[in-house]
Amino acid sequence: MVHVFIPTSDIQRENTIKKTREEVLAITGEIVGYVRDHLGQCMFSAMDATRTDLPYLIEVFRAAADAGATVVNVPDTVGVYTPMKMRTLISAIAEEIHVPIDIHCHNDFGLAVANTTTAVEAGASQVQVTVNGIGERAGNADIAQTVMILEAINGISTGIETTRLVEMSRLVSRYSGIPILPVQPVVGDNAFAHESGIHSHGIMANSQTFEPGIMTPEMVGHRRRLALGKHVGRHAVRQMLSLVHINPSDTELDLIVDRIKTISARGRRVTDHDLYVIAEDVMDIQAVAKTVELRDIAVMSGNHCIPTASVRACVLGTEKAGSAIGNGPVDAAVKAVLSVMPIGIQMKDFRIEAISGGTDAIGHVTITVEDAEGRTYDASSSGDDIVLASAEAMVNAINLIRYTQTSP
Repeated sequence: MVHVFIPTSDIQRENTIKKTREEVLAITGEIVGYVRDHLGQCMFSAMDATRTDLPYLIEVFRAAADAGATVVNVPDTVGVYTPMKMRTLISAIAEEIHVPIDIHCHNDFGLAVANTTTAVEAGASQVQVTVNGIGERAGNADIAQTVMILEAINGISTGIETTRLVEMSRLVSRYSGIPILPVQPVVGDNAFAHESGIHSHGIMANSQTFEPGIMTPEMVGHRRRLALGKHVGRHAVRQMLSLVHINPSDTELDLIVDRIKTISARGRRVTDHDLYVIAEDVMDIQAVAKTVELRDIAVMSGNHCIPTASVRACVLGTEKAGSAIGNGPVDAAVKAVLSVMPIGIQMKDFRIEAISGGTDAIGHVTITVEDAEGRTYDASSSGDDIVLASAEAMVNAINLIRYTQTSP
């Protein structure tokens, strides 16, 4: 299929191609006809369709259809339409033009997904979407949100394998360098995370109490999790501790919850590892056995050398050594730690924040890793050496994974 287009709104037509309305009609027929003379399928777009007078827009689409266009595309080029207007527009076009209608929406006002799905309800049979909504200016309609609205809410089959949506989103994020917001619908880290006490309690009783129900984390390749923060409740904390067979008394549980809320109130993210360390202190136990202990680490970096790190660690009672190069000292150090580890894990998130000010500030490193089964774990470490803190955070994560996987 070849996609051809021409501006049709007065503002674009007069300021870009400098053609009259009559000339645009003639050109439309010529370019579509030329494509059809050589190929079997042609999509025609009327650029800035949503700012084009409706009678003239239909006239342009009719010229394209008469010349052999097999699909007509309706672009909301500058994202100014609302769902109500989109429904009226697509319905009007569908009554006059008897070829499949395709929709292309921009997100300047945050309405790209709503306009896209409304267009389908009104008669459009094709949609143009992008992964994570990446596109010109504020982006385009997001594929994950569009697909799940059509599939889960409207009951329309898209042919998309929805269980790969999160995986695809993370892959594109990694290669594009554009992070996924935690609150991004469907694929964000918080999409199926629950922190509030009443929410967590409800979720543990029945997941549909505070989730859509018609869209589950499993449907999109995600995982449900309970989050630790200043709104966390006792039931959620007890549930998370019970997963690793830690069973505090009611008094101990209250103390653990209070500490979590205190730490979170200071603006710090509370990780799974933090929870177990707090439980260790409150209950005077060793919650997470240290199957991996970092004995020594050395890092070399500079403007004329490749960052290199070497580590020595005790792994399951055996001393091991490893080394690695990286894009910087932190990357090299973390890779060196992973080189001696007994399990395969993938880094999903890495954050550094300063706890104090000045060049000697204490840095707090928080990481999220994923094991071979797709389960995610949070861990952290603090120190005035961010390279060492990063390596220790990774060791903490590995110990956490080993403990949860081998816990009786």
